[in-house]
Amino acid sequence: MNWTKISGASLACVALVITACGGSDDETADTVLRNGKVVTLDANNSIQQAVAVRDGKIVFVGKNSDAKDWIGKNTQVIDLGGKMLMPGFVDGHMHSLAGGRALLICDLAYAPLSHAQLAQRLQACLDTSADKEPDTWLEAVNWDRQATNGIDGDPTKTVLDALTTSRPIAVTSSDFHAVLANTRAFTLAGVTAATPDPTGGKFLRDGAGNPSGISEDAAGWQVKAAIPPDTDEFLLQQGRAALQALRDQGITSFMDAAAGEAHAKTFKKLKDEGELTARVHLTYVMDAAITAADPKAAVAQAKAFVATTDQGEPQVAPGISAKILKVFMDGVVNAPGDTGAMLAPYFENQGTAAAPNWVPGTNMGEVYFPASVIKPMMLEAVDSGLDMHLHATGDRAVRETLDAVEYVRAQRPRADFRPAIAHGETVAVADYPRFAPLNVSATMSFQWAQRAPYSIGDTENHLGPDRFARMEPFGSLRNAGARVAFGSDWPIDPIDTFLALKVGVTRSGDPTNPHSAASIAPIFEGPINADPALSRIDALRAATIEAAYQLRLEKYVGSIEKGKFADLIALDKDFLRVPEEKLARNQVLMTMSGGRVVAAKDKFAALMTPSKHETRAHDRRLNINGSAGHAIVKGSPHGDGHNH
Repeated sequence: MNWTKISGASLACVALVITACGGSDDETADTVLRNGKVVTLDANNSIQQAVAVRDGKIVFVGKNSDAKDWIGKNTQVIDLGGKMLMPGFVDGHMHSLAGGRALLICDLAYAPLSHAQLAQRLQACLDTSADKEPDTWLEAVNWDRQATNGIDGDPTKTVLDALTTSRPIAVTSSDFHAVLANTRAFTLAGVTAATPDPTGGKFLRDGAGNPSGISEDAAGWQVKAAIPPDTDEFLLQQGRAALQALRDQGITSFMDAAAGEAHAKTFKKLKDEGELTARVHLTYVMDAAITAADPKAAVAQAKAFVATTDQGEPQVAPGISAKILKVFMDGVVNAPGDTGAMLAPYFENQGTAAAPNWVPGTNMGEVYFPASVIKPMMLEAVDSGLDMHLHATGDRAVRETLDAVEYVRAQRPRADFRPAIAHGETVAVADYPRFAPLNVSATMSFQWAQRAPYSIGDTENHLGPDRFARMEPFGSLRNAGARVAFGSDWPIDPIDTFLALKVGVTRSGDPTNPHSAASIAPIFEGPINADPALSRIDALRAATIEAAYQLRLEKYVGSIEKGKFADLIALDKDFLRVPEEKLARNQVLMTMSGGRVVAAKDKFAALMTPSKHETRAHDRRLNINGSAGHAIVKGSPHGDGHNH
């Protein structure tokens, strides 16, 4: 079996990790992993001791005593030493190239910045890239808009215009739903007072109607469309940085929730170069205006992308799939955005900061794809053999998405259609039991269910007590029979799977983890609300077999069963037995993709040596103030926000 060559990878016999073997037989395995706690996550959640792999597939799962029959003279035998072995993680919602890119450009590190501090950080980035004057765009990421708003209010373009530069500047918020730009950026983007708000977004404006600096959702994309595309080489750097991060986390399959031609080109090249170490699923983002004008034509564009990108039936060697359409049904429910579509208005403070009086206002958010658009488009997608992944954070957006699926199920009762609702941060109780019969996956980012400045501060006030009490309802949805899948949403949040799983099980953070708000102050410890949590097994299944189902991979990965691909990870600690408070204090010691060890450390380190493509991005990712996710800054009175 020789699907790829990971530079430096070796499965040679190594003391303590691999033991010498004897015998010779065509029916023996390439690799046997034994003496472990093998958590299979099969239909019975059975626990075994050993796994045998041949040609990248699992050929045996069972007892140590029976595994010896699979050992021949050329078999690599990996002694797990009692460590827990489980399926590789399947991440059902992330932004892979954006994650890799965030490691390589101007990083604001999710810090709570005043206007002056924001300007100082940006000027530092400008000063270290002075050779880019006067025309190269400065892009900055991981700006915590919520924190800045709480300190000084939303900044305007004047903050950026005062910097010592002639360069256009675009600062993207940590939730990816807002872009702060300077005057030159607006000029290059052709945005003026006469520019209308696009469908699914808006430009914040001054009293004269001029864009004041912040552009939300589709308006932000419109501004950033003026930025020249990344070079092919820079895209490859982003892809390599992302894949390295995923290997270290034990993520062997993932869905990029907002992909395009750049993603397809980049991952194809990495596959051709033998560097693709995770199974890639790309979603095609549907444009609200184009879809509203002609749903059939919009889906036809998506089909053209699928035809040139999708590589067909999954193989042992990681490949690329592209049969999912992405739709943004609304924005975000986090203040100050308040763009998630709600069944009832957001609350507003009609009192003062000292004596607040929160009452329902008039803003209910907006559904970007109304019923007249989403229903015919979804029907066209089903008829084209495509699945859908729908971003919906507000309870109205969730309901209208379920209504559309219900309509399509009635029109095409025999269609093999697997829709997923991403985020579902607020869901009406009456809609909990609708997910299961409609076969809609609920793809959730569990880490959002911890108490944090972005959730118990202004966002809690704007949502009001009833909606806040049912924020992040993955436990209620699971209890109602829904399939719950996990998606990290990296780089909007840290690539910290074990923290997310810990929050999934306890609905509370970890005061020892710098990615958790619980590390700031005791007020952020404990559960966010009384909504039920998941069992440990259900949390693991959400990040493996349930996410695999969402991606139509359940026949190939997501559990350790005979015939499936050998996508496996060995953990430092037993997730099923470690005390609750230590659930997030775990790590992946070995990652195997299609039978190949692609990452290893500690006792397994001899299985793997660094790839020639590993870069300084790895060191940045280990820095808690880097852009691998939300670095919580102690003393911050405000949150870091999140996107979808």
